[in-house]
Amino acid sequence: MSISPRFLQELRDRLSLSEIIGGRVKLTRAGREFKGCCPFHREKTPSFQVNDEKQFFHCFGCGAHGDAVGFVMRHDNLSFIEAVEVLAAKVGMQVPQATPQDQIQAKREKGLHQLCEDAAKWFEEQLHSPRNREVLDYVTSRGLGHEIINSFRLGYAPSDDQALRQHLLKLGYSNPMMIEAGVMKESSRGTDPYAFFRDRVIFPVMDAKGRVVAFGGRILPEHMRPPSRSDFTPPKYINSSDTLLFHKGRTLYAGQHARLAAKDHKIVVVEGYMDVIACQQAGFKGAVAPLGTALTEEQIMILWKLIPHDHKEPILCFDGDEAGYRAAVRAADRMMALLKPSQSVRFAFLPEGDDPDTYIRENGAAAFTQLLERGLSLVDFLWRHHSAGQNFATPELRAGLSAKLEDIAAKIPDKQLQYYYRQFFRDKLNEQFGRNWQKGKFSGTNKSQGQGMTGITLPPVGKRQAENMIPRLLLLTVLNHPEIYPYIQEDCHRIDPEDADLRVLQENMVQILETLEVEDLDKATLLSQITALGLTEISDRLLTNERLYVHAGFARPDVAPEKVLEGWKSLISQWEKSRFSADLQAARLTLAAAMTEENESRVLALKQMQMEQVEERD
Repeated sequence: MSISPRFLQELRDRLSLSEIIGGRVKLTRAGREFKGCCPFHREKTPSFQVNDEKQFFHCFGCGAHGDAVGFVMRHDNLSFIEAVEVLAAKVGMQVPQATPQDQIQAKREKGLHQLCEDAAKWFEEQLHSPRNREVLDYVTSRGLGHEIINSFRLGYAPSDDQALRQHLLKLGYSNPMMIEAGVMKESSRGTDPYAFFRDRVIFPVMDAKGRVVAFGGRILPEHMRPPSRSDFTPPKYINSSDTLLFHKGRTLYAGQHARLAAKDHKIVVVEGYMDVIACQQAGFKGAVAPLGTALTEEQIMILWKLIPHDHKEPILCFDGDEAGYRAAVRAADRMMALLKPSQSVRFAFLPEGDDPDTYIRENGAAAFTQLLERGLSLVDFLWRHHSAGQNFATPELRAGLSAKLEDIAAKIPDKQLQYYYRQFFRDKLNEQFGRNWQKGKFSGTNKSQGQGMTGITLPPVGKRQAENMIPRLLLLTVLNHPEIYPYIQEDCHRIDPEDADLRVLQENMVQILETLEVEDLDKATLLSQITALGLTEISDRLLTNERLYVHAGFARPDVAPEKVLEGWKSLISQWEKSRFSADLQAARLTLAAAMTEENESRVLALKQMQMEQVEERD
């Protein structure tokens, strides 16, 4: 829709720029102008000036400049048309419609907006009705206070599929209009339309102006619903279908709340309605969620638009299971063609079995803050996804990795940013494989380096260094093959690395594996939970260390579990022999220094234990 310059000038003439800005920024008069701290960058000394006569604002700190429309667009994160409409409403002006068709469309949209608003009010009334007290008790039992319930306008859709329709008919709405708004469904039997939402807690979805445009519904627990007359299991959540007012892929739940909070709060993308509300209630005012779909390109652009300052890096928070990891990979891939300088995302992963709602309730807001702060940058996530634990033993495999990373960088339209992504990947490759990576010269010629080599070749170093190496190889094996944990559980508890970081990793890894069901023992789940604990840097030191795979080919992720177990047993045996040998040598020296019965018994006991361990392994 176009707006005539005459209308815009008349609008500016009616506005007091200092009044518009003063409602959002604290201003003080300075002669003919007003001064204040700039809302678009952090400053302590005011450098932001407003001039009513010339109808513009200017910041001498960051260079921000414009008129009333430009200020509202930037400060409130609105489009041009939206900003004009907000300002026009303030001075009682009607934004002209360009064509008769636009006027018809606007009237239709206005009617649908009002219908959605009336439906939302009715849902709210049902939730707070005394006859539905059990439903309100259920909502509050989920940890939601009355203030947040009212702020998000939660409601209740009863089981009666005609109650809302009868209410809306009394208000003058037609059946076709209710169907178009998405609150009713047309009956295939030719009878009256019926309610789309039934036996559900209702979450109204608002547009950027805070107008209700759609609804989401969460099914009530089974004991609170009427008995089912079929074997059909209703989905946990349902959302309105796309309408004239609402497009799933272009809308974010709670976007209108996050828009106002984005100046002071991080934008965090979570999965669902309850996650958003739990985050908001815990103080994470920038929480939003897509509406039952994977994050779309349009939603990614909206996320960046929500952030008023220059460094735009929202955090995508995923569940710590394999599905969450796959969703993160898809989001990263979709992101590449949209990247610009200072415009990216970060990735955070929750522990297995948690969502933000349960995690915050059980661990508190401070723990969730730490989890978000440990998030991976986009480029780190991409490197880790494509390199961690993979087999790059041959020039061909290494060239394949290089080509894959080159393809990723090539998707970035901004040439300067593309250059820095290439440089980052090149530095990582050189760090991983040595300076001569690009010339194809690889240090070391150990034959156990190739794929499928599952034997163990420890480096030609002293026993002390070998003893330090073996725990690293054992931990690496578990990282790549958690599926063998039920067979090596006792061994895992006995691994005792000297390195403090590796001890922390080992202890946490064992705790994670102890809590997982057998069917959940997979690499993606383990790594996502390690990430959630902030231990990614430690685990990556093992997973991306090609030299470790040289000494334990069986630890590679593509080796069959039975071969992994073979290698594990051999390595454990070698480790135990090394440890017993050291203990036995020390006991013999003690015996030589003092020929007592106790010292002699110690030597004999160690010899016996050594023999038993060998027999047990064999």
